[in-house]
Amino acid sequence: MRLSSEFLCYLVGSRNNNSDPDRIPPLAQLSKELGVSISSLREQMEVARTMGFIEVRPRTGIRRMPYSFFPAVHESLSYSIALDRSQFLKFADMRNKLEAAYWYEAVQRLTPEDHEALQSLMARAWEKLRTHPVQIPHTEHRELHLTIYGRLDNVFVQGILEAYWKAYEAVGLNMYADYKYLEHVWEYHQQIVDAICRGDYQAGYEALVEHKDLLLHGPLRPDQPANDLSPNHNSHGGSL
Repeated sequence: MRLSSEFLCYLVGSRNNNSDPDRIPPLAQLSKELGVSISSLREQMEVARTMGFIEVRPRTGIRRMPYSFFPAVHESLSYSIALDRSQFLKFADMRNKLEAAYWYEAVQRLTPEDHEALQSLMARAWEKLRTHPVQIPHTEHRELHLTIYGRLDNVFVQGILEAYWKAYEAVGLNMYADYKYLEHVWEYHQQIVDAICRGDYQAGYEALVEHKDLLLHGPLRPDQPANDLSPNHNSHGGSL
């Protein structure tokens, strides 16, 4: 497949040719080597930086970064949502189906340490929900899902899942919701985690699907304003 710039071609071709393959030469040297003007090279490098392929720092210079699909998905998704906020719903639908499709592969890869981490996240979430004032466990929600799928050896799936949570925050769905609704959501999370820990992956899958349906028909949509919790429960933000 043809790459879009000389700089990207350089990144691919030089991977195994240097003693320090992650270090990129200074612009002047690279310009001569590639036969590209410095101004054009700067433009190409900015694209590579935006895509997460390189890192540019004043003291350490330019370095190649490990490949991640997240920056490209995040930039494109952010632009799409800026154009039409409801686009998040389509991306969320894809994410839901992706999690369902990779469920069995993901949970079978989890270690006993991962099981402990999931239960710890659940304990922290319940503690936040049961304090006064209520703290909605958005961080725990995000980490719970990313931990479940964290052992997948698929950089593209990981990038999409990470981009989803960034967008989730951007559209404001991590802010407020009815307390009873949140409690119901976390009861499903507990069912999912308990099923994973006892090795009942089918029960976990069924709870996951039911949980997704609950979120789909929940009280908040990305094109609607967020509401405070019920009068008996104060909120300082969190997640669905």
